[in-house]
Amino acid sequence: MESVFSQTLRTFFLLISLLLFSSLTSLANAETQYHEFVVQQTQIKRLCETHNSITVNGQFPGPTLEVNNGDTLVVHVVNKARYNVTIHWHGVRQMLTAWADGPEFITQCPIRPGGSYTYRFTISGQEGTLWWHAHSSWVRATVYGAIIIHPKLGDSYPFPKPKRESVIALGEWWDANPIDVIREAMRTGASPNVSDAYTINGQPGDLYKCSSQDTVKIPVDSGEINMLRVINSALNQQLFVTVANHKLTVVGADASYVKPFTTKVLMLGPGQTTDVLIKADQPIGRYYIAARAYASAQGAPFDNTTTTAILEYKTATSNPIMPPLPAYNDTATATAFTTSFRNLEKALVPTEIDHNLVITAGLGINQCPPNTRARNCQGPNGTRFTASMNNVSFVLPSNFSILQAHQQGIPGVFTTDFPAKPPVTFDYTGNVSQSLWQPIQGTKVYKLEYGSRVQIVLQGTQIFTAENHPIHLHGYDFYVVAEGFGNFNPKTDTAKFNLEDPPLRNTVSLPVKGWAVIRFVADNPGTWIMHCHLDVHIGWGLATVFLVEDGVGPLQKLEKPPTDLPVC
Repeated sequence: MESVFSQTLRTFFLLISLLLFSSLTSLANAETQYHEFVVQQTQIKRLCETHNSITVNGQFPGPTLEVNNGDTLVVHVVNKARYNVTIHWHGVRQMLTAWADGPEFITQCPIRPGGSYTYRFTISGQEGTLWWHAHSSWVRATVYGAIIIHPKLGDSYPFPKPKRESVIALGEWWDANPIDVIREAMRTGASPNVSDAYTINGQPGDLYKCSSQDTVKIPVDSGEINMLRVINSALNQQLFVTVANHKLTVVGADASYVKPFTTKVLMLGPGQTTDVLIKADQPIGRYYIAARAYASAQGAPFDNTTTTAILEYKTATSNPIMPPLPAYNDTATATAFTTSFRNLEKALVPTEIDHNLVITAGLGINQCPPNTRARNCQGPNGTRFTASMNNVSFVLPSNFSILQAHQQGIPGVFTTDFPAKPPVTFDYTGNVSQSLWQPIQGTKVYKLEYGSRVQIVLQGTQIFTAENHPIHLHGYDFYVVAEGFGNFNPKTDTAKFNLEDPPLRNTVSLPVKGWAVIRFVADNPGTWIMHCHLDVHIGWGLATVFLVEDGVGPLQKLEKPPTDLPVC
């Protein structure tokens, strides 16, 4: 990747080609430099097998975009794959630029094979680590990369500048085409096959067969302080992460600074990022960076393998030291980590609320209609798995995006009757009657006036099985003011709210058999999906959309759609 920088603006013009073709353009000072790279068919060797994989610019993971707070990016995406694709800039607030957000059929139609689309947006008020990924089916299994946002030129970190920085992008790998895996699951109604490996920066590491020579090495020198930018890019699994014999000081999450705290173990849900400082204060040696599943769903299958990289001191040649890892179902460790975050400064939490929503999130099952073939009903007892929020299983439109339909007044694409509270009150985390297991299907959105103050109580359910859900809201950061276990009780649990320094996140870990409360101000017009970042769950319908209306002035209104917006 090449880039040209001016003092006030760094603009990237990146031509991303999937599978066979890539090129990149940088734009600055009103001049465009165009570069084209012709790439052969991408073959990635993993676990003793060679796969043809969808990649970006021939890379897996894809290119890291390094920018400064305040920079504008122009990213031209050319789809040379055989599947539809979009690119989502995960965590970027997209102020007034919802057309660039990327989720298919929400803010745009997908880029068809052979098509292209140019994303234009500005990083504003965010510093730290975000990432980008495909937002079409399971293409993001291999189509993702880091976004590193440095402070504005002349500004500095609120902590001593680390000697060096390294990206730790966690992923999942299938010894199969991931698109085939999810298509088979959607055909049968059953759960998809779990992954065959986890990866760090595209490599599974020493503990898998035939992979030790490619294990990722993170270099350090004795005494120096380095930064690890950790991203959970996995499709369907929360992950514990630790480094042998070293403490980790957390300084940021989801491109927001936090009050530093020290831990031995990180837990990230898919979509979350965590910036940590690590001091090379151990004897010269080689130390494993290891990650494996936090599997909160009782009895559900999961990939129980462990991926590794190596923290390698200069001149070290010894065998790597392996760290202890929490048990797969160690909810206590996961909770201790997620509840340690505090905003670095006093937070601007809305204290008066205009919209007070309660949204249940969980799995379910659909009864198969009579005469349905058994091969299409391979869920529990001849059913099909589904998921929902407030008993609505979200259905993506197919002829228009929701944003396009809203802007152009196209009827019949969505309705605005998503319920603000569960239609039935029940013991959400207890023994749930099977009469509540089947949701309704619909493309239902919830409308918010510009500037309205929103509180959402996210409530997990025990329908079919309870588990930790990483809930991601597009277009916004939000304050996580509290979390807990059991059923949220407004009479007692509001006393637990932290309105002084709650963390600012874009993805919250909704505890297994528990709840979390988030707050934000709806000051960004557009259509913003909120969904579980376990990709199998969003495909089953664990999502909804907030339609935020324009404000009154030109700085409160969504930009017009770009001329190259893909059509359905």
